[in-house]
Amino acid sequence: MSVMTIGGILWMATVGLWAVGFVLLARLRRRGSGAGGAGGDAASVSVIIPARNEERNLPTLLRSLAAQSAKPREIVVVDDGSTDRTAVVARELGATVIASQELPEGWQGKTWACHQGARAASGDWLLFVDADTWFEEEGLSRIVAEATGGAFSAGPYHAVRRPYESLSLFFNLAMAAGTVPDGLMGQMLLVDRESYRRVGGHEAVKGRVLENFWLAERFRAAGVRVRSAMVRGAFGIRMYPNGVRELAEGWTKGFASGAGRTPAIVLAQVVAWMSGLLLAPIGLLAVGDWLWWAPVYLACAAQVRWASRQVGSFGLASALLYPLPLVFFLGVFARSMWHSGRRVTWKGRTVRAD
Repeated sequence: MSVMTIGGILWMATVGLWAVGFVLLARLRRRGSGAGGAGGDAASVSVIIPARNEERNLPTLLRSLAAQSAKPREIVVVDDGSTDRTAVVARELGATVIASQELPEGWQGKTWACHQGARAASGDWLLFVDADTWFEEEGLSRIVAEATGGAFSAGPYHAVRRPYESLSLFFNLAMAAGTVPDGLMGQMLLVDRESYRRVGGHEAVKGRVLENFWLAERFRAAGVRVRSAMVRGAFGIRMYPNGVRELAEGWTKGFASGAGRTPAIVLAQVVAWMSGLLLAPIGLLAVGDWLWWAPVYLACAAQVRWASRQVGSFGLASALLYPLPLVFFLGVFARSMWHSGRRVTWKGRTVRAD
């Protein structure tokens, strides 16, 4: 078989795999409806924030809640054994603070904190949010309007502020594509109290690192509707702002625990699409026929550019140089597979990946 023929087959395979991305990424276009939900009444919502050493992040979240025109019924911060000023900051900014009891055997820190927050909350709806998130202007109302009963989560829009944070690009894309529209995001969960009680709440998934995957399964098994959407302009996050090491450890924990919960067909599409993206620069460099390969590479970069804007404020350079975050993703993913079922370290605790 000639070199030209091999190059032609590689080119066609790359284009075909690139095209799979349109099927996969169509999930990201499924926006919230903005209709119905929670009576449209934020006053029936208790916001519950599990927080461990979050004195830097909490002010942004709590101030964003204070700035909402529609205020929640209450804001409950569960101080999960913090060694910084988490509790002080939360009280100063108007939240009710609960000091977490000692972590019982068999529980993870976040599930235990959420469990205690739910028991203390008085609202008909429970809104669990991570401490490193925030609500955009009128974001709370938009999210409450999406809840039509059962469990709902909005995909957070990733605010990228330092160049290394662009390494999260393909993690964000894989997380969103594997969750929307029938799963639950880990950063936020809005659920009516009766549905939460019916499945046993966080106690039912007490030992899980990525409790959102397992809660989604519990809800579905109980006949509770599960839904998620990318609600642009409502909910934001800045992920792993303390350096590359934190970013790598955070995503290792997440993918070691959650990769096996992604639906098989979605996982196959992710693998196919990323394989095509990886073949484009390989073909460009190895075959050397720029007339054929340069347009393919640019088409891949354009596709990545569009997708990246659906999940975060990733810059143009992230798309043009997409092989860098893609190789980083594959490296961390391989590391997470090694750690699957093993013990990993996160926020000063050693946990066993799901």
